[in-house]
Amino acid sequence: MLSPKELYIEWVNTPTYWSWVRILEARFERVPKLISVCWFEIHGKISVCMLSPKTHYKAYLVYKVRNVYGFEFYPVKLSVGVVGTEGSKRAAYLEPERDRIPIDLQPTPNDVQFPKARVDGWLEVEMGEFFNEECMNAGELEMSALEIEGGNWKGGLIFQGIEIRAIA
Repeated sequence: MLSPKELYIEWVNTPTYWSWVRILEARFERVPKLISVCWFEIHGKISVCMLSPKTHYKAYLVYKVRNVYGFEFYPVKLSVGVVGTEGSKRAAYLEPERDRIPIDLQPTPNDVQFPKARVDGWLEVEMGEFFNEECMNAGELEMSALEIEGGNWKGGLIFQGIEIRAIA
């Protein structure tokens, strides 16, 4: 798992927007808690040489919600891919489906996902997938989460990190 300190998180060190908190069940000593932003952006990179060759991976955004708001309006755009390539793209609402307020009673598109509960008590959404052919053309795998379309304020998310898992 890439820790929040290894990632680029827009405005993470601005106390008006984010605060660093201690959560007992977190893997890291401190994790960022989203107070309120209108521009939600997270990016992470890892060298493909750090991943096993000939292996299929998926990346997941891992977080908790506490009095979450603002993520029901537009899905977060998620992507995973080697820098300079198209990559894999997904979209997800970060609020659990039961908490989502439909806007204008429009149905949720079929290709937009909702978070799934993990056994450790956190939530996750799949950001995308990647097949690591070989390390010879060493590049960087970039993962991103972005929601800036509506300009609406959002908050109440505690972010643990991005987990990269090999899949069978």
